[in-house]
Amino acid sequence: MPSFDVTSELDLQEVRNAVDQAAREVATRFDFKGTGATIELTEKQVELHAPTEDRLRALVQVLEEKLVKRNVSLKGVHFGKVEEASKGTVRQVAELQSGISADHAKQINKAVKDLGAKGVTSQAQGEQVRVTGKKRDDLQAVIAHLKEQDLGIPLQFGNFRD
Repeated sequence: MPSFDVTSELDLQEVRNAVDQAAREVATRFDFKGTGATIELTEKQVELHAPTEDRLRALVQVLEEKLVKRNVSLKGVHFGKVEEASKGTVRQVAELQSGISADHAKQINKAVKDLGAKGVTSQAQGEQVRVTGKKRDDLQAVIAHLKEQDLGIPLQFGNFRD
């Protein structure tokens, strides 16, 4: 019985490259010189520090541009609230989302059922969803349908087995 897995992952190497490029641009750009604006990548988040909210917005824009150039979906990056930091500076944390949460798995299962393809079932398995069906064409229709949906997370389709 044909099947495939729906996953939601970010390419962490590409994220690291994008953050490095953004940090290099911030270090050389005239409007950021001497402001102390920084971008740092930790394990599952990116920390942005700037002296003012305007500089922080510009920093976020630089980071987003670099992520898009590296084909990293912005749906997998969730920016938190702007917080006050020490010495009158501001800070913002961008969480890197990986894996499919239980809520998103329910939405994917509902989307598969709403399609109404005969003999197609979906089941959440940890941080991924496995979709099985009788015909390969039905599974391809499910993939196309899920690509049209806006679930708020980047989706990848892999492990296709006949």
